[in-house]
Amino acid sequence: MGIKVIVSMEVENFDSFSKAFNSEGPQTARKAAGIVAKAHKNLDSPTNAVVIGTVDSKESFQAFFSSPEQAERMKNAGVVSKPTVTFLDN
Repeated sequence: MGIKVIVSMEVENFDSFSKAFNSEGPQTARKAAGIVAKAHKNLDSPTNAVVIGTVDSKESFQAFFSSPEQAERMKNAGVVSKPTVTFLDN
């Protein structure tokens, strides 16, 4: 049983971010890390992307999220702010 994670970040353009987020490479990386996630656009702030997902553990997510490869994926997707990460117990 996993936990919920919510990641909020500012992006240059949500459509470009969504395209990169849903591309094969990032999907494969998330799957390998045991992460199931979907990106959403904040209706009140169109450059705010909110990713809601399920992860195996807080520690496994933090290891994935802090990797240089993930930093590069986020840069390529147009993330322009430090993400805010919230973990929720099911």
